[in-house]
Amino acid sequence: MHFQQLPADRNVKGYSDINGLYTDSSSLQSKTQPGTQILNKVQEFLKFDPPKFNSRETYCVTDDQFGRQTVAGINPLSIERLKVFPPVSKLEPSIYGPQESALKEEHIRDQLNGMSIQQALEENKLFILDYHDIFLPFIQQPSKVLTPPIDATTSWHWQLGKAHVCSNDAGVHQLVHHWLRTHACIEPFIIAANRQLSVMHPIYKLLKPHLRCTLKVNAMARKDLINAGGIIESNFTPAKYCMEFSCAAYRDWWRFDLEGLPADLIRRGIAIPDPSQVHGLRLLIEDYPYATDGLLIWSAIETLVQSYVNYYYPNASLVTSDTELQAWYNESINLGHADLRDASWWPKLSTPEDLISILTTIIWITSAQHAALNFGQYPYGGYVPTRPPHMRRLIPNKNDSEYASFMRDPQQYFVSSLPSSFEATKYMAVIDIISAHSPDEEYIGERKDLSNWSADTEITEAFYRFSVEMRRIEKEIERRNGDSNLRNRCGAGVSPYELLMPSSEPGVTCRGVPNSITV
Repeated sequence: MHFQQLPADRNVKGYSDINGLYTDSSSLQSKTQPGTQILNKVQEFLKFDPPKFNSRETYCVTDDQFGRQTVAGINPLSIERLKVFPPVSKLEPSIYGPQESALKEEHIRDQLNGMSIQQALEENKLFILDYHDIFLPFIQQPSKVLTPPIDATTSWHWQLGKAHVCSNDAGVHQLVHHWLRTHACIEPFIIAANRQLSVMHPIYKLLKPHLRCTLKVNAMARKDLINAGGIIESNFTPAKYCMEFSCAAYRDWWRFDLEGLPADLIRRGIAIPDPSQVHGLRLLIEDYPYATDGLLIWSAIETLVQSYVNYYYPNASLVTSDTELQAWYNESINLGHADLRDASWWPKLSTPEDLISILTTIIWITSAQHAALNFGQYPYGGYVPTRPPHMRRLIPNKNDSEYASFMRDPQQYFVSSLPSSFEATKYMAVIDIISAHSPDEEYIGERKDLSNWSADTEITEAFYRFSVEMRRIEKEIERRNGDSNLRNRCGAGVSPYELLMPSSEPGVTCRGVPNSITV
């Protein structure tokens, strides 16, 4: 990627404008003009590499791709099972209007393959991306129900609707699931570890690779990305409310005890507890690559942590009497998460099992969870029309002043709704940078400090088994990506899901799970 600076007021005017941002575009100026051969070479140098997974043959995301990206895209954490229909808001009705959704059975009846709403609910067949409550307090817009198209006009309404959902999803992904749930909420545990645990403490030694670079990365983010008027505010739908938006999710929704993968899947209704299953739960969406691959890594981390903790803390008294360990956890909660310090859901730290659960969650968040949310941002989102970070025009109603221009040229209306060329270029430059692995990345299963346990054969053997398991998981993910029965990761035009592949080469690869949040 090379940054292409464009005038701030330059709007996207058409297909050639969009494709002109990429290296293989033919939209350069005519070579017959004096001096344009040199200019063309400069412009070509300033263009972006084409994103890995987005077709540039259309402005619009297809229905199949739209659905697939919710379970096998850059934000697989928003989908949840619908348990009540119509959906019901939790917002105060005197301020935000009726709590019951405008979505009714007649809107989706034709999509249920002959089932009734009640039957679909009972058979766990209804799922939702619900951004109503998180957006409405900040960006109040009238609700509008769109249904699959029946003519040319509703087809363009449908395409605009999907683009708006994608832009809302992009904001929730970046501000809640990515920034809040990985970068921000893990920071207090890192600071407290450096303050309260000696470098020779067994838990500090275990966590050390998972603490690497994160404080520096977060400081840079506060300076250049999430700062007032910064990249995030100027590019995502919540705009000037971005930090309030993230803080509201932290205040009203985030819970450390539900941040582990199994607990999160159960919270969202995507899985139910089932002791007979390998991971102790049963997925209600079987072809859900983030969950199925993630559970392999989660189990491997948990097994490693169990071996480690049971070696150093064979009984509860050793946990409760470890003053450094208790000081670390207490500071993480009482100072690092002071706003939520009195919440009843904080896990206790009294037994080896408590410690195993806490450490497994922390390692999961800093490694696989962050990788799944970060390293596909440019490959999946670098073609802005199919995943715009914000939309500049609403879906027009018949009484709107813009309706005539929409009817006259709906494609141009769609294009003009997208971020401007300048906005798109800034956004693409940032997500390209943060989607890349550095040459000195340290990946899960790799440890450069095994000499610290030279006298503890049981521990070095546990790390070795963990490394072997990461290699096995990588081969299993490769096998799954070639399984034609898994339609969300294999098929004509279907992108393989590689975000939880443990290893990677440097650069933008859309795979690789580093030990820590390094970008």
